[in-house]
Amino acid sequence: MAKITRSSGGRKSGVPSVPKKAAKQVVKASPGGAAKKVSKPKKPKPWTPAEVYEAFSRFRKANPEPKGELEHLNPYTLLVAVVLSAQATDAGVNRATRALFAVADTPGKMLALGEEKVREYIKTIGLYRNKAKNVISLSEKLIAEFGGEVPRTRAEIETLPGAGRKTANVVLNMAFGEHTMAVDTHVFRVGNRTGLAPGATPLAVELGLEKVIPSEFMLHAHHWLILHGRYTCLARKPRCEVCLINDLCRWPEKTL
Repeated sequence: MAKITRSSGGRKSGVPSVPKKAAKQVVKASPGGAAKKVSKPKKPKPWTPAEVYEAFSRFRKANPEPKGELEHLNPYTLLVAVVLSAQATDAGVNRATRALFAVADTPGKMLALGEEKVREYIKTIGLYRNKAKNVISLSEKLIAEFGGEVPRTRAEIETLPGAGRKTANVVLNMAFGEHTMAVDTHVFRVGNRTGLAPGATPLAVELGLEKVIPSEFMLHAHHWLILHGRYTCLARKPRCEVCLINDLCRWPEKTL
């Protein structure tokens, strides 16, 4: 057996050394035993404030007054429509709520209608049984705790059955003009794909967008991003050829 001795530097002689720098690069071995260097994908360069301003200036020029696509009559019917829109399309919700809101546009009228009849109005919407229950429960709570009015804080709206952070942000923005950012699947995709506000969770994307978007654009920002994701930055086949911000987007797979 070969004798192993220590060198003056403290390393055992006879044992091959691996430079620290090289050790970090060699992270994977091939089936044949040869080591391969695996490089991490480069993170996209963050958008500059000037680029963000330019992007939203283009959105504003193309659509100065964007509107949400959920039909409603007042803050209460907006709240109900957003609760019903979970895992459903806006168009599908609108078809159901036109008749519903014609007879029940306040919490009191909704309670008088009753859960069974609410189910009949919204039975074309996914999860309609549970949603009907939530509509009745949130109506009861609005009357019991908020005088029949939709509260104007995120924390209070989130206490209502069926209402989460996204619901609260939509209602605060559309009903009360607050500068909130509601992150649905479209906004989440656009924030990540473009590199505008990458994040692993909707909350991370929300906070990232609020941080980079100038205040003058925040009232309409979530509508612009939703519409962009719904009609241009599609999930499966983005329409990069007609994208307003193609030249600013950081997505490496975009088409020119």
